[in-house]
Amino acid sequence: MSGVLAINGGPEAVTVNDDDVFSWPIITDEDEAAALDVLRRGAMSGTEVTKQFEAEFADWQGQEFGLGHSSGTASLLGAMYGVGVGVGDEVIGPSVTYWAAILPCMALGATPVFADIEPDTLCIDPESVEERISEHTKAIVVVHNYGHPADMDPIVEIAREHDVAVIEDVSHAHGGEYRGRRLGSIGDVGAMSLMSRKSFAVGEAGMLVTDDREIYERAVAFSHYSRHSDTLEREDLVRFSGLPFGGHKHRMHQISAAVGRVQLEHYDERMGEIQDAMNYFWDLLEDVPGIRAHRPDDEGSNAGGWYAPKGLYDPEELGGLPVADFADAVAAEGSVCRGGCNFALHTHPLLNEADVYGHGKPTRLAHAHRDVREEEGDLPVAEGIQERCFAVPWFKQNRPAVIEQHADAYRKVAENYEELLETVSQADD
Repeated sequence: MSGVLAINGGPEAVTVNDDDVFSWPIITDEDEAAALDVLRRGAMSGTEVTKQFEAEFADWQGQEFGLGHSSGTASLLGAMYGVGVGVGDEVIGPSVTYWAAILPCMALGATPVFADIEPDTLCIDPESVEERISEHTKAIVVVHNYGHPADMDPIVEIAREHDVAVIEDVSHAHGGEYRGRRLGSIGDVGAMSLMSRKSFAVGEAGMLVTDDREIYERAVAFSHYSRHSDTLEREDLVRFSGLPFGGHKHRMHQISAAVGRVQLEHYDERMGEIQDAMNYFWDLLEDVPGIRAHRPDDEGSNAGGWYAPKGLYDPEELGGLPVADFADAVAAEGSVCRGGCNFALHTHPLLNEADVYGHGKPTRLAHAHRDVREEEGDLPVAEGIQERCFAVPWFKQNRPAVIEQHADAYRKVAENYEELLETVSQADD
């Protein structure tokens, strides 16, 4: 595509103003009526609506049990306690992800151990997981990062071989599938955020799903003490019922549950619209140098609601142009683009130096059997991924005329990268 880049004074590629294509969540009179019903009945802190939502969500997931939480972080902590994570255990997770996927294990006295990611999926690398398994490993947290399903078959195989639990974090991929199986139903337990920015958005909430009654009961016991009497059957739990095992109250606010029930009725249709739109966007860019779609290509796999979608960047194909400069130029064309993704958690000083609870040593090592801290170069893909990915528009409506203009912005910058390189060089001078 020819033409002067907008960042250099040329016309913008995106000329239509259609903010509705990005508007989310979709809140209708039906959602508002459900929320108002809870408010007017003063039922915000009850559980009857939440229990209905849990049952419906679990059925949608194809799981027996659902347990609503106050946040996705709380649901992940509940999942960790549910599978038996405790003092001295190790929990393996990807270094590139949102912190809530793995840091809660420290509150249980466990040690986070970070694995590398795959450069194409941006999800945890099964080979790196296997290298980090030890006799103290209790669980593997698998994050379906930015909507892309992780490679679950080898991960589950590794876990079964070592008698380790698999926790799926589905916060980025509600409704997604891996080879025909719903994400969150492949491991031992699934947990996910339902906060207002996610593809399944109900406010501020989280959900845990599982087929394992022991995991479910342990999660209830940990932070849902008001439900002990009508849930707990295990003798080792019943004798302590009445107080939260972890000293937490993690129940879901019932306005969120009420909105969630309505959202669930429409989610499959809305998710399908998102998938059509995002796939159309990437189909338009198939032949563009330097950029590739971050989307699953396995039969029967999809990215669900495609939360926080990314693209993969190859600077070598664009003369070494840094991704940040590429992103700035695309944004100048009127589209949405930001360089990078989540940083590598293992490089953060909190996980290497901070004594959070006063143990007299870094909290990450407080109960560890060994020093699990990584050195520079140990997780090379995670450490370099910021320069090789970028955020793309998250279309909620499949409107070809709008999507085509945004795709044109990306094509225009990529195909005129030499002009951009010259601009960057002049700015550096």
